Amino acid sequence: MFLGRFAHNLDAKGRLAIPSRFRSSLEDGVVLTRGIDRCVTAYPMHAWDEFAARIAKLPMTDRNARQFRRMMFAEAANLALDRQGRIVLPADLRAFAEIDREVVVIGVHTSFEIWRPDRWDEMQATVDDESESIASHLADLL
Repeated sequence: MFLGRFAHNLDAKGRLAIPSRFRSSLEDGVVLTRGIDRCVTAYPMHAWDEFAARIAKLPMTDRNARQFRRMMFAEAANLALDRQGRIVLPADLRAFAEIDREVVVIGVHTSFEIWRPDRWDEMQATVDDESESIASHLADLL
C-alpha cells in the first residue's frame, strides 16, 4: 500500500529515488504512465496487470474508451529499480508532467503519483477547498 508524501529531486540523469517504504512493493517492477491530472502515475506490476485488464474490457466502439486506452498505454514504461532503489523517469513523461528536477511523490493506495511541486500544491489547495463537496459527492460510494 502506498501512503504519504515525499519531496525528492531527480539527478542529472533523470533518476528518481523511490521512497524506501515503497520499494518492497516494486520488486517485480513498476509501470509509469500519464496521470489523468498531468502527473506521472506509477503502478506496481500486479496493480498494473489488474488495471490493464479492466482497460482491455472497455468497448472498442466507444471513442472515449479508445482514447483512454491510448493515453494509458502509448507512453507507459515498464521499469525496474536499480540497486539504489531508483528509476529513470522517461523524458516523455517528464515533459508531459512538466517535471524538471524537484518532484513530490504521493501515495495513492494501490499506486503512487509523481508531481511537479507547484502543481501538487495547486491540487492540494483544490482538494482542501472542495473537501466537503467531494465527500458529499462520494458519500454514496462509501
